[in-house]
Amino acid sequence: MFVLRLDSGCRTFFTASKGWPNEPRFARLDNMKPCFTYWKESDGRFLGYLNDYPDHWTQGENLDDLKDHLRDLYQTFGSEQIPGIRKVEELEIA
Repeated sequence: MFVLRLDSGCRTFFTASKGWPNEPRFARLDNMKPCFTYWKESDGRFLGYLNDYPDHWTQGENLDDLKDHLRDLYQTFGSEQIPGIRKVEELEIA
């Protein structure tokens, strides 16, 4: 498992395994907004997920389209209590 902390404070956890995209990129939607991971598929589509919700991928025709879909997911997950949605959180140990 790898832990990455970018200078923006964005942090994500992932494990590399067979079939994992070759070079995932890490980015922020906007300042002080959730981080996401994305990559471009061989057919030109962009796939990605919110790092807080790594089980829920979405896609877009281009990067801006992907960001729109990620914003929709973020609003849905943040405004509703949906059973079965797994979320990554930090636990502070004093």
